[in-house]
Amino acid sequence: MIVYGRNAVREALRGRRAGDVQRVWAGSRAAHEVWMQAAGAEVVPDAELRRLCGSDDHQGACAEVGEYPYVQAADVLGQPDALVVCLDQVQDPRNLGAVCRVAECAGAAGVVLAERRSAGVTPVACKASAGAVEHVPVARVRNTADFLLEAKDAGAWVYGAVAAGGVAYERSDYRGRVVLVLGSEGRGIRPRVARACDALVTLPVRGRVESLNVAAAAAALVYGILQVRDQRT
Repeated sequence: MIVYGRNAVREALRGRRAGDVQRVWAGSRAAHEVWMQAAGAEVVPDAELRRLCGSDDHQGACAEVGEYPYVQAADVLGQPDALVVCLDQVQDPRNLGAVCRVAECAGAAGVVLAERRSAGVTPVACKASAGAVEHVPVARVRNTADFLLEAKDAGAWVYGAVAAGGVAYERSDYRGRVVLVLGSEGRGIRPRVARACDALVTLPVRGRVESLNVAAAAAALVYGILQVRDQRT
């Protein structure tokens, strides 16, 4: 896999794939940065960077790394206060990357994706996450609804985010293990996945646009959950 973008490359060099970085390339400007020199980056023209990563959005850096190391879904539920973000068929890798960045910054235990009809951790997702995917555990499951039932068996409470019709998010009790489920762009959470949730929660929308996109909703809800936890401990 070729990852690109300065943050994505830098975090790959110090994250879970650090031992799997085979080569690093840098443009003339990025090559002068200390961390690039420490990585032994090969200086190449911007046209070569573009050819290597297939994008103009390389920011002067790209690297060849091993395949992304997904974890087992059970691994993200290990802590008694684990906060897990589960995405139901989110297909835009940029949204996936942005959600992973939120999850990592908020200290979430991990992100769970479906194996099919969902974006995976691609170079685009790595770039959009600013390298957060190198640190936050990401798991893939065969069936999202089945994973939620397994999470509940493990003692987790499952909350599904819906644009309308749910209870106000701040009225729920988020102590203990929590799985927050966010749906796909446009369709939201599928009915079977919604039925597997303990409760459906909604963010207030006071403007004219009907809803937030999945990455913005994830940011608002994850930090809202942390705030509610702080208030109730």
